[in-house]
Amino acid sequence: MALQDEFRDQGNFLFKHRSYLPVIIILVGLAVFIFGKIQNTEPSASMHSYSAFLFLAIGLFGLIIRSVAVGYSGDNTSGRNTTDGQIADSINTTGLYALCRHPLYVGNFFMWLGIACFTENFWFIIAFVFFYWLYYERIMYAEESYLISKYKDSYLEYAAHTPVFVPTFKLWVKPQNTFSWKKIIRQEKSGLLYLFMVILIFEIIGNLVNDLPILENNQFWIVAFFIMLLWYISVKIVQKSTNYLATDR
Repeated sequence: MALQDEFRDQGNFLFKHRSYLPVIIILVGLAVFIFGKIQNTEPSASMHSYSAFLFLAIGLFGLIIRSVAVGYSGDNTSGRNTTDGQIADSINTTGLYALCRHPLYVGNFFMWLGIACFTENFWFIIAFVFFYWLYYERIMYAEESYLISKYKDSYLEYAAHTPVFVPTFKLWVKPQNTFSWKKIIRQEKSGLLYLFMVILIFEIIGNLVNDLPILENNQFWIVAFFIMLLWYISVKIVQKSTNYLATDR
């Protein structure tokens, strides 16, 4: 098999199973986090409290990037629910897609970088960055192979002057589509829930390892998690009982 075909097949496989990446990061990160707690290498409680909100901000920054990209994206593009393969009824080339070709994966990077930072382990964070790049490099290769086969010169022309991952802000082009909150709510409803859920898991395990009460210093995270859970359930109910979120406008 030619190397480019192998890369494409690997990318398609990873794309279909990309939901496992967060699980791997969380499980390995938790192991590193617990080991650090046992070795008493973590900072003081007050410093951890400040850093936790910094790490949350990093994760929320990634979610904002995803939301902006999705909100301005064309129909049947930039979707979460495409496990059967690539879907693209058009090429997104404006807005964040004018800055780089894969803004959704930039958003994913910051979301999971925030979680990786909760380990407070420098070498784990470095390993996460390299693992993320190797993982998504294959996915981006497969995605672009699909787009080239479908749109040919149109996509090649777009790719010729648009960076793959690191944005170039001077290339900004005003979005051609109107912004859709409905699309964001429909496609990104789980992002906030999962982010606060994982953070709460880290905080609870940290307390258990240090023989502290579960609720100590965790009231904010518990309340935030249940607010996000209520939000997620409410959106699901609206989706099942009405057609309000079925269309983007």
